[in-house]
Amino acid sequence: MGGGELSDSFSGIPLDSANVLSTSLECILYGFSVLMFMGTVWALTYKRRMQDMNRPISVVAILLFVLSTAHIIVDIFRAEEGLVKYRDTFPGGPVGFFGDITQKSYATKHAIYLLQTLLADGVVIYRCFVVWQCVWVIIVPSLLWCGSVVTGVAANYYIARASSSAVIFAKPLGQWITAFVVLTITTNLLSSGLLAYRIWAIDRDNSTIRATKSTMMPIIRVLMDAAILYSATLIVTLICFLCSNNGQMVLVDMAVPIMAIAFYMVLIRIAITRETRSHLSTAPSGTPSEMEQGKLRPFQARICQLTLKDGISSYGIESEDRPSTCNAE
Repeated sequence: MGGGELSDSFSGIPLDSANVLSTSLECILYGFSVLMFMGTVWALTYKRRMQDMNRPISVVAILLFVLSTAHIIVDIFRAEEGLVKYRDTFPGGPVGFFGDITQKSYATKHAIYLLQTLLADGVVIYRCFVVWQCVWVIIVPSLLWCGSVVTGVAANYYIARASSSAVIFAKPLGQWITAFVVLTITTNLLSSGLLAYRIWAIDRDNSTIRATKSTMMPIIRVLMDAAILYSATLIVTLICFLCSNNGQMVLVDMAVPIMAIAFYMVLIRIAITRETRSHLSTAPSGTPSEMEQGKLRPFQARICQLTLKDGISSYGIESEDRPSTCNAE
């Protein structure tokens, strides 16, 4: 999390220009996230009865949409205040307004950002757990997530208690923000890597007894794409923040819809793969697909059976004779 400052010692674009740019880019990305949220609703409800829906994931999808909507509303509100309402009355003009971290709207937008980040990272850790089915695997990511909670709350606490002359890059606030971003990046990359590896390992073992082409690789790729997209945004944000560059204000605002987009793209990819497998499984009698499935059944081999439930089948992996799940395969 972060924001711009008034001091001339800080580099980058002026704060009023940064606010216009960040709000504009956030609106564009928010538009994409709305479309992907609609796709996610389809993915969760298409050909599914109400009792079969994955309610926890549905709640997370809705919460991410609500939080990203609330964040952009606050940003638009701040833009109207700084550029129109208090343009001629606030000390320092628009630059002074956007550099004042004591504004309630400033604390509000970063509280929303904190909640969005913790929710998104928590979901990745949860997915990692249900795919591995082993609590030991998520101990380190969970500790990192707890560290994000502590540093994020501390940063927001200092923002709430800041004086009118406080700057976002100064100690101790700047240190808490830096720690928060580093922990968030590490949590996301580690959890996503463990998740992708587990799916790849199971799919690799399945490939020795499967004649059809793997449908897991597209899911693995989209998982890594989502992790890289989000992490790259945070890494550039961290670099800008460490350089006391006001450009980090733009990247922080962009990160909110990007978190939602990264979550939605995974669910949509799973839904597309599910439909592909559904068509393969309903192939006419006598086709190679049916014969291949018939060959596998006597061996009770692991098969890919895509659902949207957050169990082992969350990413299209199901086992008819599931082994001990605490051992990576």
